[in-house]
Amino acid sequence: KSATAFGYLVSDIWLGELDCVSPEVFCSALGERYPAFRGKAQQDAQEFLICVLNELHEALKKVRVQLEKGNANSTGRSRGPEPVQETSIITELFEGELSYFITCLKCNSTTDKTESFTVLSLPIPSEGMCSLQDCLKCFFQQDTLTWNNQIHCSWCGRKQDTAVKAIITKAPRIVVFHLKRFEWQGNHKKKLLTDICFPLSNLDLSPYSYPLCCNISAYSLCAVVNHSGFLDGGHYTAFCKHSVTENWYSFDDSQITKIPDSSVQTDRAYLLFY
Repeated sequence: KSATAFGYLVSDIWLGELDCVSPEVFCSALGERYPAFRGKAQQDAQEFLICVLNELHEALKKVRVQLEKGNANSTGRSRGPEPVQETSIITELFEGELSYFITCLKCNSTTDKTESFTVLSLPIPSEGMCSLQDCLKCFFQQDTLTWNNQIHCSWCGRKQDTAVKAIITKAPRIVVFHLKRFEWQGNHKKKLLTDICFPLSNLDLSPYSYPLCCNISAYSLCAVVNHSGFLDGGHYTAFCKHSVTENWYSFDDSQITKIPDSSVQTDRAYLLFY
């Protein structure tokens, strides 16, 4: 149901017959699956995005499996059990892979752990001003785990101090960065208003990728989700680049405005799509 509603929404957007398009039907359908997004309460855009991607993946994965089964049956041959198909257009576009290299600081043995991602949540290393590259360096820097965070070493047979370093082993076609503007300070959560400089083109992720990984092309920015306000009350807007004309547009509820490239970078940026 959510996937069908999303399809109608995208169709309405690209037909261009309306001055603005409301996602109300799609949000209502998604709210049936994820009750947190019902009603008018403010929710987190990153959490909403992950739910949307998961919902579309599950729906489109099932369609792909049904199509493959239909093609197999049309041959008139029995091919045995169909393999489980876990891919969809969502995973093909958004899914990347991180490998964590875990080194015991006692015996120097190294193991690796791999996990997939659709959104990279980047720490913000400064409250004044920094760049997206500063955030990436902070995310991919080697961490040392000690005390209660020690990891069990199979060679030593006990928990040891451990060094952990992440690298990209599979780069997604579309990479989404979540800038972690909300952080806990004691028992209170605050918003970081850091002005983060990010490039509109030629973003290079190769310094954070495995040397034997396929060459990573430079990424270009295609959309930004902005958050203004604070925790108890805020407002989301979006900047999107038209894929044909390459003009940038601001989406603020029903107001859609063409903007210059120089207006895309603001201190309200929360999600970056490359």
